[in-house]
Amino acid sequence: MATEADLLNRLKTCIDADTGVDYVSLKAVRDLRIDGSTVTLTIALPYPAQSRHAAIAADIEAALLAEAGVSRVVIQVETRIEAHTAQRGLTPMPNVKNVIAVASGKGGVGKSTTSVNLALALAAEGARVGILDADIYGPSQPLMLGLQGQKPESPDGKSITPLQAHGLQVMSIGFLIDAEQPMVWRGPMVTQALMQLLNDTRWDNLDYLVIDLPPGTGDIQLTLSQRVPVTGAVIVTTPQDIALLDARKGLKMFEKVGVPVIGIVENMAMHVCSNCGHVEPIFGEGGGAQMASDYGVQLIGQLPLDMSIRLSIDEGKPTVAAEPDSQVAALYKAIARKVAVQIGRKAKDFSAKLPKIVVQNT
Repeated sequence: MATEADLLNRLKTCIDADTGVDYVSLKAVRDLRIDGSTVTLTIALPYPAQSRHAAIAADIEAALLAEAGVSRVVIQVETRIEAHTAQRGLTPMPNVKNVIAVASGKGGVGKSTTSVNLALALAAEGARVGILDADIYGPSQPLMLGLQGQKPESPDGKSITPLQAHGLQVMSIGFLIDAEQPMVWRGPMVTQALMQLLNDTRWDNLDYLVIDLPPGTGDIQLTLSQRVPVTGAVIVTTPQDIALLDARKGLKMFEKVGVPVIGIVENMAMHVCSNCGHVEPIFGEGGGAQMASDYGVQLIGQLPLDMSIRLSIDEGKPTVAAEPDSQVAALYKAIARKVAVQIGRKAKDFSAKLPKIVVQNT
Protein backbone atom coordinates (compact mmCIF):
# COMPACT_ATOMS: atom_id res chain seq x y z
CA MET A 1 0.00 0.00 0.00
CA ALA A 2 1.31 3.45 -0.96
CA THR A 3 2.17 5.88 1.82
CA GLU A 4 1.70 9.66 1.84
CA ALA A 5 5.46 10.08 1.47
CA ASP A 6 5.41 7.86 -1.64
CA LEU A 7 2.63 9.96 -3.17
CA LEU A 8 4.34 13.26 -2.38
CA ASN A 9 7.51 11.97 -4.04
CA ARG A 10 5.46 11.16 -7.15
CA LEU A 11 3.87 14.62 -7.07
CA LYS A 12 7.31 16.22 -6.97
CA THR A 13 7.83 14.92 -10.51
CA CYS A 14 4.85 16.95 -11.76
CA ILE A 15 6.05 20.40 -12.77
CA ASP A 16 3.61 23.30 -13.03
CA ALA A 17 4.07 24.83 -16.49
CA ASP A 18 3.34 28.38 -15.33
CA THR A 19 5.65 28.52 -12.30
CA GLY A 20 8.31 25.99 -13.28
CA VAL A 21 8.16 24.25 -9.89
CA ASP A 22 6.47 21.07 -8.69
CA TYR A 23 3.09 21.19 -6.95
CA VAL A 24 4.53 20.13 -3.59
CA SER A 25 7.04 22.98 -3.58
CA LEU A 26 4.25 25.29 -4.76
CA LYS A 27 2.34 24.23 -1.61
CA ALA A 28 -0.66 23.52 -3.81
CA VAL A 29 -1.29 19.95 -2.60
CA ARG A 30 -4.21 19.91 -0.16
CA ASP A 31 -6.42 17.27 1.50
CA LEU A 32 -4.31 14.28 0.38
CA ARG A 33 -6.01 11.07 1.51
CA ILE A 34 -5.44 7.36 0.94
CA ASP A 35 -8.36 4.96 1.16
CA GLY A 36 -7.20 1.50 0.15
CA SER A 37 -6.14 1.82 -3.48
CA THR A 38 -7.98 5.14 -3.98
CA VAL A 39 -6.19 8.46 -3.62
CA THR A 40 -8.06 11.75 -3.31
CA LEU A 41 -6.49 15.20 -3.29
CA THR A 42 -7.00 18.85 -4.18
CA ILE A 43 -4.59 21.03 -6.13
CA ALA A 44 -5.17 24.62 -5.00
CA LEU A 45 -3.37 27.00 -7.37
CA PRO A 46 -2.51 30.49 -6.08
CA TYR A 47 -3.33 31.98 -9.48
CA PRO A 48 -6.18 31.53 -11.99
CA ALA A 49 -5.53 28.97 -14.73
CA GLN A 50 -8.93 27.49 -15.51
CA SER A 51 -7.95 26.68 -19.08
CA ARG A 52 -5.24 24.34 -17.77
CA HIS A 53 -7.16 22.56 -14.98
CA ALA A 54 -7.93 19.47 -17.08
CA ALA A 55 -4.30 19.10 -18.24
CA ILE A 56 -3.02 19.50 -14.68
CA ALA A 57 -5.44 16.86 -13.39
CA ALA A 58 -4.45 14.43 -16.15
CA ASP A 59 -0.73 14.93 -15.46
CA ILE A 60 -1.10 14.32 -11.74
CA GLU A 61 -3.43 11.36 -12.19
CA ALA A 62 -0.93 9.64 -14.50
CA ALA A 63 1.89 10.20 -12.01
CA LEU A 64 -0.03 8.81 -9.05
CA LEU A 65 -1.39 5.80 -10.95
CA ALA A 66 2.23 4.81 -11.60
CA GLU A 67 2.65 4.25 -7.85
CA ALA A 68 2.27 0.63 -6.77
CA GLY A 69 -1.03 -0.03 -5.01
CA VAL A 70 -2.88 2.95 -6.51
CA SER A 71 -5.71 2.05 -8.89
CA ARG A 72 -7.93 5.16 -8.70
CA VAL A 73 -7.24 8.88 -8.33
CA VAL A 74 -9.91 11.47 -7.51
CA ILE A 75 -8.47 14.94 -8.04
CA GLN A 76 -9.94 18.41 -7.88
CA VAL A 77 -8.06 21.38 -9.32
CA GLU A 78 -9.14 24.80 -8.10
CA THR A 79 -7.90 28.35 -7.59
CA ARG A 80 -7.47 29.97 -4.19
CA ILE A 81 -6.41 33.57 -4.66
CA GLU A 82 -5.22 35.38 -1.54
CA ALA A 83 -4.53 39.02 -0.75
CA HIS A 84 -0.85 39.85 -1.05
CA THR A 85 1.28 42.56 0.46
CA ALA A 86 1.37 46.05 -1.02
CA GLN A 87 3.36 49.16 -0.09
CA ARG A 88 4.45 49.32 3.52
CA GLY A 89 1.80 50.78 5.80
CA LEU A 90 -1.13 50.13 3.44
CA THR A 91 -3.67 47.33 3.87
CA PRO A 92 -5.81 45.75 1.15
CA MET A 93 -8.99 47.51 0.08
CA PRO A 94 -12.31 46.12 1.31
CA ASN A 95 -13.62 43.48 -1.12
CA VAL A 96 -10.45 43.73 -3.28
CA LYS A 97 -7.66 41.23 -2.72
CA ASN A 98 -5.06 42.53 -5.18
CA VAL A 99 -4.64 45.76 -7.14
CA ILE A 100 -2.75 45.72 -10.46
CA ALA A 101 -1.72 49.09 -11.90
CA VAL A 102 -1.15 49.22 -15.66
CA ALA A 103 0.98 52.20 -16.63
CA SER A 104 2.98 53.70 -19.47
CA GLY A 105 5.37 56.59 -19.71
CA LYS A 106 3.62 58.11 -22.72
CA GLY A 107 0.31 57.87 -24.53
CA GLY A 108 -0.44 55.95 -27.69
CA VAL A 109 1.35 52.72 -26.77
CA GLY A 110 -1.83 50.67 -26.26
CA LYS A 111 -1.95 50.74 -22.46
CA SER A 112 -5.76 50.88 -22.17
CA THR A 113 -6.17 48.11 -24.73
CA THR A 114 -3.67 46.00 -22.81
CA SER A 115 -5.41 46.81 -19.50
CA VAL A 116 -8.84 45.67 -20.59
CA ASN A 117 -7.58 42.52 -22.32
CA LEU A 118 -5.47 41.68 -19.26
CA ALA A 119 -8.55 42.04 -17.06
CA LEU A 120 -10.64 39.90 -19.43
CA ALA A 121 -7.92 37.26 -19.59
CA LEU A 122 -7.75 37.00 -15.80
CA ALA A 123 -11.54 36.64 -15.71
CA ALA A 124 -11.45 34.00 -18.46
CA GLU A 125 -9.03 31.99 -16.32
CA GLY A 126 -11.55 31.94 -13.46
CA ALA A 127 -10.82 35.04 -11.35
CA ARG A 128 -13.25 37.72 -10.17
CA VAL A 129 -11.96 40.89 -11.82
CA GLY A 130 -12.78 44.58 -11.92
CA ILE A 131 -11.29 47.41 -13.96
CA LEU A 132 -11.05 51.06 -12.95
CA ASP A 133 -10.48 53.64 -15.66
CA ALA A 134 -8.24 56.11 -13.83
CA ASP A 135 -7.73 58.41 -16.80
CA ILE A 136 -9.92 61.29 -15.62
CA TYR A 137 -9.08 63.54 -18.58
CA GLY A 138 -9.50 60.92 -21.29
CA PRO A 139 -11.54 57.89 -20.15
CA SER A 140 -11.64 55.18 -22.81
CA GLN A 141 -12.95 52.06 -21.08
CA PRO A 142 -16.66 52.92 -21.65
CA LEU A 143 -16.04 52.80 -25.42
CA MET A 144 -13.75 49.79 -25.26
CA LEU A 145 -16.27 47.74 -23.27
CA GLY A 146 -19.38 48.88 -25.16
CA LEU A 147 -20.79 50.78 -22.18
CA GLN A 148 -21.06 54.27 -23.66
CA GLY A 149 -24.15 56.15 -22.49
CA GLN A 150 -24.79 53.86 -19.53
CA LYS A 151 -25.00 55.25 -16.02
CA PRO A 152 -24.19 53.38 -12.79
CA GLU A 153 -26.70 53.27 -9.96
CA SER A 154 -26.29 54.45 -6.39
CA PRO A 155 -28.36 52.37 -3.95
CA ASP A 156 -27.73 54.69 -1.00
CA GLY A 157 -26.83 58.04 -2.54
CA LYS A 158 -23.22 57.66 -1.35
CA SER A 159 -21.72 54.66 -3.13
CA ILE A 160 -21.90 53.47 -6.74
CA THR A 161 -22.57 50.01 -8.13
CA PRO A 162 -20.07 49.21 -10.93
CA LEU A 163 -21.38 48.39 -14.37
CA GLN A 164 -20.88 44.91 -15.82
CA ALA A 165 -19.33 44.01 -19.17
CA HIS A 166 -18.05 40.63 -20.40
CA GLY A 167 -17.80 39.37 -16.82
CA LEU A 168 -15.92 42.44 -15.52
CA GLN A 169 -16.96 44.97 -12.90
CA VAL A 170 -16.26 48.36 -14.48
CA MET A 171 -16.01 51.94 -13.20
CA SER A 172 -14.97 55.10 -15.06
CA ILE A 173 -15.48 58.85 -14.80
CA GLY A 174 -16.80 58.45 -18.35
CA PHE A 175 -20.02 56.99 -16.92
CA LEU A 176 -20.69 60.11 -14.88
CA ILE A 177 -20.10 62.86 -17.46
CA ASP A 178 -21.15 63.63 -21.01
CA ALA A 179 -18.91 61.96 -23.59
CA GLU A 180 -17.94 65.34 -25.11
CA GLN A 181 -17.50 67.17 -21.80
CA PRO A 182 -13.86 68.15 -21.20
CA MET A 183 -12.54 67.71 -17.65
CA VAL A 184 -11.02 71.14 -16.98
CA TRP A 185 -9.75 70.25 -13.51
CA ARG A 186 -6.56 70.95 -11.64
CA GLY A 187 -4.51 68.22 -9.96
CA PRO A 188 -6.20 68.18 -6.52
CA MET A 189 -9.67 67.79 -8.05
CA VAL A 190 -8.45 64.98 -10.30
CA THR A 191 -6.87 63.03 -7.47
CA GLN A 192 -9.97 63.50 -5.31
CA ALA A 193 -12.13 62.18 -8.14
CA LEU A 194 -9.86 59.16 -8.50
CA MET A 195 -10.04 58.32 -4.80
CA GLN A 196 -13.83 58.67 -4.82
CA LEU A 197 -14.16 56.39 -7.83
CA LEU A 198 -11.88 53.86 -6.17
CA ASN A 199 -13.31 53.91 -2.64
CA ASP A 200 -16.98 54.70 -3.28
CA THR A 201 -17.49 51.95 -5.85
CA ARG A 202 -19.17 48.85 -4.43
CA TRP A 203 -16.63 46.32 -5.69
CA ASP A 204 -17.98 42.81 -5.17
CA ASN A 205 -15.39 40.35 -3.81
CA LEU A 206 -12.67 40.95 -6.40
CA ASP A 207 -9.57 38.80 -6.73
CA TYR A 208 -7.96 41.47 -8.91
CA LEU A 209 -8.72 45.12 -9.60
CA VAL A 210 -6.93 46.33 -12.74
CA ILE A 211 -6.35 50.10 -12.73
CA ASP A 212 -5.86 51.63 -16.16
CA LEU A 213 -3.66 54.63 -15.36
CA PRO A 214 -3.25 57.69 -17.57
CA PRO A 215 0.12 58.07 -19.26
CA GLY A 216 2.95 59.85 -17.49
CA THR A 217 4.14 60.22 -13.90
CA GLY A 218 1.91 62.99 -12.56
CA ASP A 219 -0.59 63.56 -9.75
CA ILE A 220 -2.74 60.49 -10.40
CA GLN A 221 0.20 58.10 -10.47
CA LEU A 222 1.70 59.55 -7.29
CA THR A 223 -1.63 59.52 -5.46
CA LEU A 224 -2.22 55.92 -6.43
CA SER A 225 1.28 54.91 -5.36
CA GLN A 226 1.08 56.64 -1.98
CA ARG A 227 -2.54 56.01 -0.94
CA VAL A 228 -3.72 52.87 -2.72
CA PRO A 229 -2.39 49.38 -1.81
CA VAL A 230 -0.99 48.35 -5.18
CA THR A 231 0.12 44.71 -5.30
CA GLY A 232 2.13 45.24 -8.45
CA ALA A 233 2.50 47.32 -11.61
CA VAL A 234 2.70 46.38 -15.28
CA ILE A 235 4.54 48.73 -17.64
CA VAL A 236 3.33 48.90 -21.27
CA THR A 237 5.66 50.21 -23.97
CA THR A 238 6.47 49.85 -27.63
CA PRO A 239 9.98 48.94 -28.89
CA GLN A 240 10.48 52.53 -30.10
CA ASP A 241 13.26 54.43 -28.33
CA ILE A 242 11.10 57.44 -27.46
CA ALA A 243 8.45 55.21 -25.85
CA LEU A 244 11.10 53.28 -23.92
CA LEU A 245 12.60 56.53 -22.64
CA ASP A 246 9.31 57.47 -20.99
CA ALA A 247 8.53 53.90 -19.89
CA ARG A 248 11.78 53.86 -17.93
CA LYS A 249 10.62 56.94 -16.04
CA GLY A 250 7.38 55.19 -15.13
CA LEU A 251 9.25 52.14 -13.90
CA LYS A 252 11.60 54.25 -11.78
CA MET A 253 8.63 56.08 -10.25
CA PHE A 254 7.12 52.82 -9.02
CA GLU A 255 10.50 51.75 -7.64
CA LYS A 256 10.81 54.99 -5.65
CA VAL A 257 7.40 54.63 -3.99
CA GLY A 258 7.82 50.93 -3.17
CA VAL A 259 5.43 49.45 -5.73
CA PRO A 260 6.92 46.25 -7.23
CA VAL A 261 6.99 46.11 -11.03
CA ILE A 262 5.62 42.75 -12.13
CA GLY A 263 6.92 43.05 -15.65
CA ILE A 264 6.97 44.79 -19.01
CA VAL A 265 4.57 44.24 -21.90
CA GLU A 266 5.96 45.21 -25.30
CA ASN A 267 3.02 46.24 -27.46
CA MET A 268 3.17 46.60 -31.26
CA ALA A 269 6.33 44.49 -31.18
CA MET A 270 5.84 43.40 -34.77
CA HIS A 271 3.42 43.77 -37.67
CA VAL A 272 2.17 40.77 -39.58
CA CYS A 273 0.96 41.66 -43.07
CA SER A 274 -2.64 40.50 -43.51
CA ASN A 275 -2.01 39.78 -47.21
CA CYS A 276 1.33 37.98 -47.36
CA GLY A 277 2.13 37.18 -43.72
CA HIS A 278 5.42 39.09 -43.76
CA VAL A 279 6.57 40.01 -40.24
CA GLU A 280 8.15 43.43 -39.81
CA PRO A 281 9.24 45.25 -36.60
CA ILE A 282 7.86 48.66 -37.60
CA PHE A 283 8.73 50.32 -34.28
CA GLY A 284 12.09 48.60 -33.82
CA GLU A 285 12.91 45.46 -31.91
CA GLY A 286 14.54 44.29 -28.71
CA GLY A 287 13.74 47.45 -26.75
CA GLY A 288 11.43 45.82 -24.23
CA ALA A 289 13.85 42.96 -23.60
CA GLN A 290 16.73 45.40 -23.10
CA MET A 291 14.70 47.48 -20.66
CA ALA A 292 13.70 44.38 -18.72
CA SER A 293 17.33 43.30 -18.54
CA ASP A 294 18.52 46.76 -17.44
CA TYR A 295 16.09 46.88 -14.50
CA GLY A 296 16.00 43.21 -13.54
CA VAL A 297 12.31 42.71 -14.32
CA GLN A 298 10.55 40.23 -16.57
CA LEU A 299 9.43 40.81 -20.14
CA ILE A 300 6.05 39.16 -19.70
CA GLY A 301 4.75 39.44 -23.23
CA GLN A 302 5.10 40.81 -26.76
CA LEU A 303 1.97 41.72 -28.69
CA PRO A 304 1.63 42.29 -32.43
CA LEU A 305 0.33 45.35 -34.25
CA ASP A 306 -2.83 43.60 -35.42
CA MET A 307 -5.88 45.13 -37.08
CA SER A 308 -8.23 42.71 -35.28
CA ILE A 309 -7.24 44.20 -31.91
CA ARG A 310 -8.26 47.67 -33.06
CA LEU A 311 -11.49 46.48 -34.68
CA SER A 312 -12.54 44.57 -31.57
CA ILE A 313 -11.90 47.58 -29.32
CA ASP A 314 -13.86 49.93 -31.59
CA GLU A 315 -16.81 47.52 -31.48
CA GLY A 316 -16.81 47.47 -27.66
CA LYS A 317 -15.80 43.83 -27.44
CA PRO A 318 -12.04 43.47 -26.82
CA THR A 319 -10.09 40.62 -28.39
CA VAL A 320 -10.18 38.23 -25.41
CA ALA A 321 -13.99 38.52 -25.35
CA ALA A 322 -14.55 38.73 -29.13
CA GLU A 323 -12.13 36.00 -30.22
CA PRO A 324 -11.30 33.95 -27.09
CA ASP A 325 -9.69 31.14 -29.09
CA SER A 326 -7.55 33.35 -31.33
CA GLN A 327 -3.76 33.51 -31.26
CA VAL A 328 -3.83 37.10 -29.98
CA ALA A 329 -6.19 36.16 -27.14
CA ALA A 330 -3.80 33.35 -26.21
CA LEU A 331 -0.99 35.93 -25.92
CA TYR A 332 -3.08 38.06 -23.56
CA LYS A 333 -3.98 34.99 -21.48
CA ALA A 334 -0.32 34.00 -21.23
CA ILE A 335 0.50 37.53 -20.01
CA ALA A 336 -2.35 37.34 -17.49
CA ARG A 337 -1.09 34.04 -16.07
CA LYS A 338 2.44 35.46 -15.72
CA VAL A 339 1.08 38.49 -13.88
CA ALA A 340 -1.02 36.31 -11.57
CA VAL A 341 1.89 33.92 -10.93
CA GLN A 342 4.15 36.83 -9.97
CA ILE A 343 1.50 38.11 -7.56
CA GLY A 344 0.98 34.62 -6.16
CA ARG A 345 4.67 34.45 -5.24
CA LYS A 346 4.48 37.59 -3.11
CA ALA A 347 4.04 37.41 0.65
CA LYS A 348 0.42 37.10 1.73
CA ASP A 349 -1.35 39.85 3.63
CA PHE A 350 -3.20 38.45 6.64
CA SER A 351 -4.36 41.79 8.05
CA ALA A 352 -7.96 41.20 6.98
CA LYS A 353 -7.99 37.91 8.90
CA LEU A 354 -6.58 39.29 12.14
CA PRO A 355 -9.08 40.23 14.84
CA LYS A 356 -9.54 43.93 15.45
CA ILE A 357 -8.44 45.11 18.90
CA VAL A 358 -10.97 47.38 20.56
CA VAL A 359 -10.13 49.21 23.77
CA GLN A 360 -13.10 49.87 26.02
CA ASN A 361 -13.45 51.57 29.36
CA THR A 362 -14.84 49.14 31.93
